[in-house]
Amino acid sequence: MRHLPYRYILLFLVISCLGMTSCGDFLEEYSQDTDYVRTWKDLDELLIGDCYLPVERSNHLSYTTNVGSWIHLLGDEVQESQSGYNNTYADGDNRAQSFGYFTWQQRVGQNETYTDYYAENATWTKIYYCINVANNILSAVEEVPHATQSEQQGIHKVRGEAHFLRAYYYFWLANLYGKPYDAATAATDLCVPLKTSDVVEDRKFTRQTVAEVYAQVLSDLDQAERELTQYKTPPVSIYRADSTACHLLQSRVYLYMQNWQKAALYAQKVMNEHPALTQLSTASGKFSVADNPENLFSMGGSDVPCIFNYICQSYSVSRELYDAYAASDLRKSQWYWQKGNFVGPVKTKVSTMYLTYDATATNYYTQAYADKSVMEEVSGQFLLRSAEAYLNYAEAEAYLGNDTEARTALNTLRRSRYAASANSDITSSGSGLISAIRRERRLELALEGHRWFDLRRYTVCSVQPESTPITHEWSYYTSHTTTTLVERRRFTLEANDAAYTLPIPQEVLDFNTGMPNNPRPWRNYITLQQ
Repeated sequence: MRHLPYRYILLFLVISCLGMTSCGDFLEEYSQDTDYVRTWKDLDELLIGDCYLPVERSNHLSYTTNVGSWIHLLGDEVQESQSGYNNTYADGDNRAQSFGYFTWQQRVGQNETYTDYYAENATWTKIYYCINVANNILSAVEEVPHATQSEQQGIHKVRGEAHFLRAYYYFWLANLYGKPYDAATAATDLCVPLKTSDVVEDRKFTRQTVAEVYAQVLSDLDQAERELTQYKTPPVSIYRADSTACHLLQSRVYLYMQNWQKAALYAQKVMNEHPALTQLSTASGKFSVADNPENLFSMGGSDVPCIFNYICQSYSVSRELYDAYAASDLRKSQWYWQKGNFVGPVKTKVSTMYLTYDATATNYYTQAYADKSVMEEVSGQFLLRSAEAYLNYAEAEAYLGNDTEARTALNTLRRSRYAASANSDITSSGSGLISAIRRERRLELALEGHRWFDLRRYTVCSVQPESTPITHEWSYYTSHTTTTLVERRRFTLEANDAAYTLPIPQEVLDFNTGMPNNPRPWRNYITLQQ
């Protein structure tokens, strides 16, 4: 058997990434390890160390390093409130870097004074790096021993997780840089480059179509399902994928593709395999933590508290979102903290040194998320939990006209979220039921990376298409450390706006000469105050 030098794999990853982006500093990030890949366990270590996104410290958020931190700012979940929650300062150092995303500029790297651009390719670079790790693992796994049952099980595990992760990454990229999946146009709509080989190619890359990328995602998920079903050992933690996590992602992908039958089929599998729903009326402790029984899979940390505490204290959870929760909906009281006009999410674990801190105090939110040792336990972008299966199933069945099945799944979820004495059941049917399911999805999956993608896919839904304008206001202050307001500008994302699809990062276009970009309109604004 031919042993594969671990350093060669890393070198292939570096060169492959350089072929996909214009960044040239990857070589500085890795030592030349002289260990050899001899067994599936060596590849498993590479999978953990380089293919899975790491959990980030909550206070280390940076728009230049975290993966997709800005996704929460694109839709209607976040707003600016002039005073913030403690009136101490207007924003943080990284707020200006979010301007192009928050106001849907032609280039998302646009700075707020229209004089320069910030880098736009951090997410693209990181995700393609992880894809290339998966490509190399899937190539190398064919070379390792598989004579014993233990070795065979290990190979199923490594191969299954690598296929699952590659599918997840391409699905995410497709929903950022490709148009929403529309069967009528998917074969011609441009998406992202596909690379599934570990072979280093000295060429410029082009973009495959939405249909081609989704076909690759489904192929990877089918393979992941087969491999992970054969791997009999339960995952050691929610940070490793298993067959049930794969089923939930399959359900989501088919829902986006408007294949309602298969979306419902895979959602039902999850509901059978992992039906757990946390009863908020009897639960204690925070919701978005590793030991929540709803969790199926999580990858990377949550930067959500940081957006409101470190990036910009004048960012707030949208008041419209907060007010959409009924008074008897326990998510409103358990998942959010309100002070004046400020609403901040508190689903995640707060610093243990402030567990007894006065929650009515003006600076509670600052103190609760100030401890540098606090690690966010679940992701704000890459999280799979059982509640989504109920929502996927309800939505798919409603589109199929199966109102009874849809209502049953929807109300099962809602009963776990309301006070025991509340009558939370939805009784509507047809169009009203579909609207209720979409509204519930917004409330249940808030700030978990779903909303922007949902808003996109509703625009092309063959059953009850939907798109409404969204407005964001941006404040200009005399400096980044004061609350002295100079001007507020209102930006509008119009219904069916082309800006629902992000532009290809300029650094990628510069390197891959001739790669077409996604057209986006110049974003005008209305001045509200001077």
